[in-house]
Amino acid sequence: MLYKFKSKVTGDLIMLEPDAKRLLKIMGRENQAKGIFLAEQIQTALAALAQAIADEESEVPQDPKLVSLRHRSQPMMKMLQTCQDKSADVVWGV
Repeated sequence: MLYKFKSKVTGDLIMLEPDAKRLLKIMGRENQAKGIFLAEQIQTALAALAQAIADEESEVPQDPKLVSLRHRSQPMMKMLQTCQDKSADVVWGV
């Protein structure tokens, strides 16, 4: 299954289910096939992603063959940052 994140101020972001679920869980939206981040909630979501990245990087070095959370989350973080800057919501599953 694919997750499609949409906003009025960015292009669509399409992610595979495991990656989208991982990021949504980090941002406090676990097990939500449909949802919305209101513009005022985006800062909290960005902070949660940044903390998860810092936590992962402080742990034992990862297998270099795996994609790090920092790289995996970059498209989502860019989308959220743009939406925050322009006070726009992000929706998925609709």
